[in-house]
Amino acid sequence: MKSANQGNLRIGDHWNAIRIIALSQNNPLKAIAEFVENSIDAKARNISIVRGKRKGEQYLKIIDDGEGVADFKYLATHIGASIKRKLKEKGEAVGIQGEFGIGLLSFWTVGEELVLTSKAADGAVKRLHLVKDNPGYTIRDSRELFEQSGTTLHIAPLLSGVRMLSGEKMQSYLASELRDRIRTSGVSIRIIDRSARKELAVEPRRFNGQVLHDLPEARSPFGEVIVELYLTAPGSGAGVSLYRHGTRVLPDITTTEAFRRPPWTSGYVEGIIDASFLQLTPGTRDGVIYDEAFDGLVESLKDVEATLKEAIEERRRAEEEEASRAMLRRITRALKEAFEMLPADEYGWLGVRGSASRRASSNGDGQEATSDGGSETAAGDDTTQASATDDGYAGDQAAQELSDGNEDAADGIAVADASHQAPDGAQREFFEFPGPLYRLDIRPASATVHVAGRRKLHALARDRNKRTIDAGIDISWRIELGDGDLTTYSGEFATYLAPPEPELAVVVATATQGEGSERIQVEARCNLTVTASLVGPGAAQSPLARQGLPGYTYRYAPGELWRSCYSSEQSLITVNTAHPDFVFASRQSTTKLRYVARLFAKEIVLANFPGASKEELLERMVELGLYMEQNLR
Repeated sequence: MKSANQGNLRIGDHWNAIRIIALSQNNPLKAIAEFVENSIDAKARNISIVRGKRKGEQYLKIIDDGEGVADFKYLATHIGASIKRKLKEKGEAVGIQGEFGIGLLSFWTVGEELVLTSKAADGAVKRLHLVKDNPGYTIRDSRELFEQSGTTLHIAPLLSGVRMLSGEKMQSYLASELRDRIRTSGVSIRIIDRSARKELAVEPRRFNGQVLHDLPEARSPFGEVIVELYLTAPGSGAGVSLYRHGTRVLPDITTTEAFRRPPWTSGYVEGIIDASFLQLTPGTRDGVIYDEAFDGLVESLKDVEATLKEAIEERRRAEEEEASRAMLRRITRALKEAFEMLPADEYGWLGVRGSASRRASSNGDGQEATSDGGSETAAGDDTTQASATDDGYAGDQAAQELSDGNEDAADGIAVADASHQAPDGAQREFFEFPGPLYRLDIRPASATVHVAGRRKLHALARDRNKRTIDAGIDISWRIELGDGDLTTYSGEFATYLAPPEPELAVVVATATQGEGSERIQVEARCNLTVTASLVGPGAAQSPLARQGLPGYTYRYAPGELWRSCYSSEQSLITVNTAHPDFVFASRQSTTKLRYVARLFAKEIVLANFPGASKEELLERMVELGLYMEQNLR
């Protein structure tokens, strides 16, 4: 038996409660989305939103061809007791979104009066009339012709703050707010803006980033979680939105404390997360209840977060490498133009490894210790490198001159398996047939190609005794790293077409013999350094022909005062990223570019004027810096 101090909560002032509910929706665009969702729930196939002006008053009209309103009186007298919710409890409302029975009150945020016209269950056309901040309602028979099925919702006059609501704003909002509902239902929504004389179609929003296909599955004991995410440029995306049954409830999940952390705050990710089990805030329908179901969603996305962090880190590394290459190209161009204006006998490029040094550093099995003009890996903490060189093409010519008769030559040939050598004295007889496929050679193993140039490649399949296999071999080609193109992707010969920008490319040839369980497949790679000319063609015979601009790398050395250092052995300039000057310069890309350019100028001056006095070195720095920065763009 309940005591006098126990009981059930009751509403003391029903009209005041209705006013609070009606005024809790503060977004007119959200209210319009509510009306459109009601039409979708009524199985409408076509919805028109008309914005216009009549007799000096602006109005908004929503017309659909759905099932209409069966019971007008129930609609007006059962606020908070939605028929949709009862249908959901019976399992008869699959795909229906509404459940609170308060969506119609959203018109308070749009206009002063609402007139809803539809065919009732008895076939008669009726009109429901509601007035803002008025507890009464009126239902009467409509005198207008209303032959078609569906519902017409008319709101007028519009509130002063809503009159500037353009058709484009409604289009953009509905495309995001109802993205999946539009896509799954197939409904056609058009906006007729008679004030602006425009007609707009509402299409589900599309993301511009790179879709992430290999995300782990998000599993929650509370229900299904759909994750659709895209990797985009930082700052260009609108973030990740939270949806429920295809309707957006949060434009950006980082507005919640649970998701206010990387990778969601990185700016690299956009897309949607749809959780069907979330509980919405009834008043605004623009938020969720932070209950156990929400905690389950956060927990289910832990594996997705880890994968996103890896993808973002890889994207950042690629961006840093591209920025380094772009920076080096700009510095190279500025130095080249500066050298043309300065005395040629006083200034020269730094030394870079040429073909002779490459052969000297070869480890004997066809693998090069240092790529000619390519990127090198230096010891350091954080390494980001780029390189360019005008080291002549002696190495290319030597590799190109290798004939088919020199099959045992190691220099200039990429070998798929060079660990097994033929026995001493082995001789190929004319009646011997080659054995099974064992290795694949590419000629040349590495080469330098000028930008927008061509390089012929030759792949030879061999058996264990290095005898050439002339038949029964399928050879395919692909570009594993870098840009550019190939004239053909199959056959023994291919031609690499270099891109218009310097880079390091890797071309892979794959040889296949046999089928099924007897199938044998081997690969070989060719390293191609695409370079731009750093000195004029007339200098090919000068000592500068084997000189160029070395690569540069970053090293984090806190507490050390050096800004940069040049290693002639590694053909590398190392920049100290922990130096206060670098930290200051990195705040802006243009300042960072000029700082690194000054470091290159410093190393060039030190290398070109050994033994010079401090005064002369400073004079040369001013001289080279002046002409270089004039062309730095």
